[in-house]
Amino acid sequence: MSSTLTWSTYVIIFGALGILALRDRAKAKQALKIAVKSFFGMLPILLAFIGLIGLLLGLVSPETIARYLGQGAGWSATLTALFLGAALYIASLVSIPLAASFLRAGASVTTVAAFLTGLMMVNTLTLPLEIKHLGKKMALSRNLLNLLFALVIAIVIGMVLK
Repeated sequence: MSSTLTWSTYVIIFGALGILALRDRAKAKQALKIAVKSFFGMLPILLAFIGLIGLLLGLVSPETIARYLGQGAGWSATLTALFLGAALYIASLVSIPLAASFLRAGASVTTVAAFLTGLMMVNTLTLPLEIKHLGKKMALSRNLLNLLFALVIAIVIGMVLK
């Protein structure tokens, strides 16, 4: 992330917190407590994933990643990444650095885009919950259409960024 964007984000967050503190000090304090609790609740998982990514990238050479996920791997790599992304449940905080690592290691843009869009748009782990609350037809239709659109988006991103 660029430093300008990072600082802009900080200004917006702390500005909003400052405005809230001026309006209602108790709510601002409560919001801060919730944010800190959430941060420390996510921290162990985040550190574990970062460690796992580091281990994975240490054990798997960039050449291997490029061979299986690079331009030469073709559609099988893109489809594998799409279905892998759809099957996994990884937070954006972890998936984006992981995708960046794959790109640096030689994976194709289309394949990485397929992984990320599949991850963000399709949720196979929550499918039983969706079926229960939305109905089987709605839940399956949403996931299948999102899978198709994730592939289309990945292809377009690959064409634009070539």
